[in-house]
Formats: sequence, C-alpha cells, structure tokens
Amino acid sequence: MDHGKSTLIAALTGTHPDRLIEEQKREMTIELGFAWLTLPGGEEIGIVDVPGHRDFIGNMLAGVGGIDAVMLLIAADEGVMPQTREHLAILDLLQITKGIIVLSKIDLVDDTDWLDLVELDIRNIVTGTSLSDAPIVRVSSRKKIGLDNLLTSLKETLIMCPDRVDYGRPRLPIDRVFSIAGFGTVVTGTLIDGIFTTGEEIEIIPRNKKGRIRGLQTHKNKEEQALPGSRTAINISGINTDEIERGNLVVHRNQYKPTRLIDVSVKLLSNISAPVKHGTEVKVFLGTSEIMAKIRLLGTEKLDPGKQGWLQLELNEPTIAVRGDRFILRKPSPGETIGGGVVVEPFPKSRYKRFSIETIRNLETLLKGSPTDILYNACSVNGPGLSNEIIKKTGLDQTEAYSAFQDLSRTGLLISLDDGNKTSLNGGMVITKDHLTSITDQIELIINNFHSKYPLKTGIAREELKSRLKLDTPVFNLIIGKLIADKKVLDQGSIVKRPDFKIQFSDEMMAKKDRLFQIMSRDPYSPPSVKECITILGEDIFMALIEMGELIKVSSDVVFNFNAYESLVTKTKSFISENGRISVAEARDLFKTSRKYILALFEYLDSEGVTMRQDDYRRLRK
Repeated sequence: MDHGKSTLIAALTGTHPDRLIEEQKREMTIELGFAWLTLPGGEEIGIVDVPGHRDFIGNMLAGVGGIDAVMLLIAADEGVMPQTREHLAILDLLQITKGIIVLSKIDLVDDTDWLDLVELDIRNIVTGTSLSDAPIVRVSSRKKIGLDNLLTSLKETLIMCPDRVDYGRPRLPIDRVFSIAGFGTVVTGTLIDGIFTTGEEIEIIPRNKKGRIRGLQTHKNKEEQALPGSRTAINISGINTDEIERGNLVVHRNQYKPTRLIDVSVKLLSNISAPVKHGTEVKVFLGTSEIMAKIRLLGTEKLDPGKQGWLQLELNEPTIAVRGDRFILRKPSPGETIGGGVVVEPFPKSRYKRFSIETIRNLETLLKGSPTDILYNACSVNGPGLSNEIIKKTGLDQTEAYSAFQDLSRTGLLISLDDGNKTSLNGGMVITKDHLTSITDQIELIINNFHSKYPLKTGIAREELKSRLKLDTPVFNLIIGKLIADKKVLDQGSIVKRPDFKIQFSDEMMAKKDRLFQIMSRDPYSPPSVKECITILGEDIFMALIEMGELIKVSSDVVFNFNAYESLVTKTKSFISENGRISVAEARDLFKTSRKYILALFEYLDSEGVTMRQDDYRRLRK
C-alpha cells in the first residue's frame, strides 16, 4: 500500500529517499531512506524514511528509535490501514510524543466530506496514544498543495522537542554501513548521549573493533564535531565494512560494556493474539539492533494482552543498553508486534528468582527513580563533573538534589573532589566512587608501567599522564591532588611517581658515575662538557642524575655536580653581598675557571631568579 511517504519527502527536500532499484520498481520503501530539509526559519533537519509495509517492519523499527518527532502519513483515498494502527502502537510504546499526522494524496479525493470523515476516524484512533494531540495537515505531493503548511507545522512541532542531553558518553546506533572510494568505511545513525570529534579513537561494539574517526558529516555538511540528536555519517579508518553491521554501535573506547541480560518494564498491546508466557522466544528491537531473546517473566506465570509487567530478557547476542532506553518486542513467526517498554537495569547481577517480592520492589523503585537513584545514575553516566551541571540533566529541584547528595556522600557512593565540599550544589566537582576507583586504578597502572619501562627516570610527567587518561585539566588536577593527599602518588613538581620508587643503579652504572665524579672533583668549577659526560655515563644515566639533582645542567654545554653548583651559588651571593655586584672577570678569577663556565652560570642564575644583569655586572635579585 503506497501512502506517498517517499514522494512527499522528495517534494519537500528534492531528494527521493528510495535508492534501491527494487524500491523504485515496486514503488515501495524497503530499506531506510534519508534526506535533509531546511525549515522556514533556516533550521536544518534530517528525515528518515522508514518502510510502511508490514513485511518490512524490522527495517522500520531500525529507523524510528532515534527520532525526535514523527510524520505519520495516511492516504486520503485509503484511510487508516492495519499497518497504520501497528505503526501508531509502536510510536506509543516508544513514547514518541511529538509529531504530525499527514493526510496525503488529497488531490485524489474530490469530496471534502470524505476528508472530514477520514480526519474524524484518525482522531478516534489516536485518542489515548502519544500522538493524541498531533495536528493533522492535508497535503498533495503531486500538486504541491499544503506543503508550506506542513513545513510551518514541522517547525512548530520541533520547537517543542527538548534538546538532546550531552552526557559525555556518545553512542551512535548504526543503521547503515557502506564504503566510498577514496574514503573507505562510512556508517550512519542518530547520535545520542554525547559528542563525536574528528580524530577521536572509537570502538564498534559488540564487535570490539577499534578505529578512528576520519571525518564527520551532518546533513551532508562536513563537521569537526557531531552533536547529540544529529543525523551523523562517520568515516572510520581502521575498520572494514564487512566487520560492521546494522545494530552495532559506535562509542568512545572503554565507556560502554555489552550485556546479555536486561531487566525491563513491558506493556503488551491489547490486541495481540495470545498471552505471553515464561520462556517465549521474541525479537527485541533496541536502538537499531534486532536480537532474539528469551523472556523470563517475573512475578507471574503469564502476561495477558494489554497488561504491564516485569521481564528479564536473556539476549542471544550481547548489545548495549542504558537505563531509560525504550524497546519493542515482536514474535518472530508469524510476525507480530506484541509490546514494548523501557530498560530499567541493563546489568542485573544474576537471573532472579521469578517470584521474589523483593526483586519486584527493587525494580519498581528503579522505574520510578528516587532522587538518589536519578542523581547517582546521572553522575555515573556523566563521569566527573560540576554538581550544578549534573543536576540540570536530572530535572531534580534543589531540595531533592541536596538530600540526594547527602545520601550518596554519606554512603560513600559519591565523592567530592573539592575539599570540604561534600554536598555542594553550587558547582563542586563530584565523581562516583566506582569511577574514581577506575581512574585511580588507571593512574597506578600507568605509573607502574612507566617505572618498569623507564627505571632511570624519576617519574612520569603530569602532562603525559593527563593526556593518557584523556581527562580535562580541572578534573585531572583535583584527582591527582586527592591521590597526593592520600599518599598514593608522590608529587615532584611537574613529575609524579610511586611513593616507594627510587632510581636504582647497577654496579656497572655506579662505576661510571663514580668515574665522572672523580674527574669533576679534580677541577669542580671547570667540569667536563655535557657531551663528554654523556660519553662517560651514557645518556640514560646522565638524564637520571639530572632528574635526581646530582647534576645541575646550567646550559646546553655546561653541567656541574650538585656540591660544586651549591658552592658556586653560595660564594657568588657572598661576593655580591660584600661588594654590591660581580662581573664575569671577577667571578672568573674568584673560581679560577674560564669565561665559558661563568657566563653559563650567570645566565642560569638570572633565569632562576637568583641574580639580575645590570650593564656588565650581576646583582642579587630582591
């Protein structure tokens, strides 16, 4: 049955979404189609054309999950059809509440009374559903009637859609995979929960394939960043098209883990053919994935049509699920949509006892979402962040948020990274205990590996450590500060290390060091050059002695041992104190050395803030 969806999209956008030869031949959408449109106010929107025919309901479900609003097309000459009712039921189960009902092909109906009757029938059908308040717009794609009204209605509808939230954990459920000559693998989907940036490392899950974002496009425009809610095409390097399929997800590395067991709240459709029993095999449509699963009914032997209940879904394949994700259930054969609902717990600890009252009570608490549950979930998803920014994402008021902060802080589940700011709601940096433990473990592992790989280095540079952790500077500084205060790491200026770590020289290394220091002791103020020292020691030992402070490198060519340097500084300061100033010639005679060493020393002392140059003399800096 052709309701004119693709023709309407072509009339609105200039792009016909049916790209397959079979689709064009049969005049029927089989696969997902995509187009872009600029609204009267200049806003760009993406359009996903999903199949309307019941034979391709699986493809329809792959495209409808990530949308903000829907256009439900009903042909004026045909009226409401069975597939229309099924699509409406699916939209209701997915809680897609913003949309427009488009009465298409009005040019084929001469009787306006008939159009009024069709609209009345539509109103009766949508009553009590998520589209009960949706406007009805009459159009003719062929004669370009009503298109302006439709565009205006689209703009008004999308204004009412809430902005997509950036939780800092982007995921893109893949709905299409293809290759472009000269560019390689490209995947498309609707980006949710975060931002992708060109050049970032990504992972395809549950395939565990690692790659990098080579390029991003939104509405066919090249972008450096893709934002939450945008239709996004990602050009991926390092992964072939045969290693990806629809239903996989693109995510940042180590931010999500797959699951094969999820707790859900489900509502069955009232017109399904039979009750749902324990052990029933179903298809689960979650995001763009389609996965076979077995139903574990909780608290009842069967679930009757139209009823709501609790299930554990045992998935045949791993997938990514987040609390609050919505899904659809269908029987595989004969194909029938039976219901849908919301993910309540994506990582249950185990298979529950089916008739446990405590289990049902816990699931009800999670579904309702106590302020403490909501805040903890937001903090877990967000990662370390400012408390007031996280609260904005929860929708909690100040009283609820304050109480929830107190509960989580008291139990140790939420930790303030700002001293004495455990329940601050005005911007204190907070992190969950689990996340802090994870980051701490990463820090300790990186430092330990660094010490093993570079035993002659004092420690790892703070900047290098921050870069490896991929943390923002404020978060990194607070976490490192906490670890230093807890004496889990030791701070040495720009370097951090394990508290018990010390550079250890072998007997052979000590012999080289002793040889150099004996040479230096013969004429401490005219030591061997940097190049000569490295020849005697080797570069690793030389740099270790620099880091340990036993050698002081004052220029690219001049280095003193610590005792000689201290003596030089002390005598220089004493001479200036007695005489008010010192020249290069005076210092050369004082230390019985050459001009090369004195110039290098003076320039180093100037840079260290010990002395300052005035004409041809040095004075002490106040």
